Amino acid sequence: MFTGIVAAVGRIEKVSPAPGGVRLRIAAAGLGMDDVALGDSIAVSGVCLTVVALGNVDSDKTHFEAEVSQATLDTVAGFAQGAAVNLEKALRLSDRLGGHLMSGHVDGSGTVVLFEAAGDNRRLVVEAPHAIARYIARKGSITVDGVSLTVNAVEGNTFEVNLIPHTLASTTLQGLKPGAKVNLEADLLARYIERLHDAGPAGK
Repeated sequence: MFTGIVAAVGRIEKVSPAPGGVRLRIAAAGLGMDDVALGDSIAVSGVCLTVVALGNVDSDKTHFEAEVSQATLDTVAGFAQGAAVNLEKALRLSDRLGGHLMSGHVDGSGTVVLFEAAGDNRRLVVEAPHAIARYIARKGSITVDGVSLTVNAVEGNTFEVNLIPHTLASTTLQGLKPGAKVNLEADLLARYIERLHDAGPAGK
């Protein structure tokens, strides 16, 4: 599990073919890798990936490698060589929950419709696939490229969020442009509510 509070912005240094998908080599930047071990989970622009190798320079962990299946590549965006990526280590029970609970299982990609200045902030409007849009509600939570955000408005399949200067400076969202693809994960609570509704009363 993750919180959507990005810890560092890394970069995909290399994309190599791997059985059933690709292998990514990711520069970890300021993530803090001393406590990362093989098999740990790291959210990469919202996608939960398993660390399969760790790189060292002068005894310091500076990058990690992860494998991505073709099924995941068909769903997510932003895994090209050279791309900047938002990084977050898996949540520990002792951590503060500053964002909202997210699984790292991206539901699909949305398209940036509008990215404009609103004072020192930025107004971001994204069109989501209908299958995801149904779970997005005003004042609810949404994960965009691994960043936990609050939905300000919803109209049809589009939703709007406000990006404050700290979020812009600390994540890859500062580089968005209309037409860009972003990874989306809907709030887990919405899915549980839908499931409970569809299941009907207990015992029936």
